[in-house]
Amino acid sequence: MSLTEDLAAATRCLDDLTRAVGRLEPQLGAGPDLRRVRADADHLRESLALLRETATATPPPYDTPRHPDLVPISDTPYDSTLWTDSDDEGLGARDRHAP
Repeated sequence: MSLTEDLAAATRCLDDLTRAVGRLEPQLGAGPDLRRVRADADHLRESLALLRETATATPPPYDTPRHPDLVPISDTPYDSTLWTDSDDEGLGARDRHAP
């Protein structure tokens, strides 16, 4: 399926959910639980609209493959003088003994 077809299918499912919640209201009453479900469905509708806007504003990710920025790491050992003033973490200081 294409992106637009998937978004349309999600919209149809959300419409079905809204209709089903509407059919539940006469049976269950308009209590706080049903209001919460209705509010959640409204939030889903808003989120789906944002997804639709984002999808139409940017090209699909599969058209332009992205590669992560690679950082080269040298194989040469680090200069040991960088750690002369630090303790071995978790092992204590070099001139002291563990209890």
